[in-house]
Amino acid sequence: MGRVPAGVAWGLLAAWAVHDAEELATMARWTRTARPRLEERLPRVPWERMEMSQAHAGVAVGLMGGLMAVASGLGARTGGRSAVFQAALAGFGVHGVVHLAQAALFRGYTPGMVTAPVVVIPYSVWAWRRLRRAGVPARGPGAAVAAFPLLLAGVHALTARRARLRRS
Repeated sequence: MGRVPAGVAWGLLAAWAVHDAEELATMARWTRTARPRLEERLPRVPWERMEMSQAHAGVAVGLMGGLMAVASGLGARTGGRSAVFQAALAGFGVHGVVHLAQAALFRGYTPGMVTAPVVVIPYSVWAWRRLRRAGVPARGPGAAVAAFPLLLAGVHALTARRARLRRS
């Protein structure tokens, strides 16, 4: 019965916190300043719906942080065997690759681009290697990869709903 130390699982929360600190610090301002360039390059996308306030970014990051804390806790408790932990780990790694692709498509800085190659991807690769070396059975990342965009959309939808309720 393979297990990894709890620190491997809690590393997910730590890596996420570093990465999302960058996103939190840059996301709201970036969505405002990049919008004209995005509208020019991709005019059919409703960019006005994607602009976000600093408050929205903060709530979204907080909600996602809660989910990552739960996933990390389950990973620590099970020695990395938790399906939720492994799904979050897979989604996090893919998220890092998506950041690099976004920056390449945008041909410039996008929020999360700095920490994706130096924190997100290295941590994800390291954690999977630790799981494999310890003999922890790995679940396929397919469901996690498919669920991650839905999870992000859900977090942002909840955040937008919260903002609408506060305004009314």
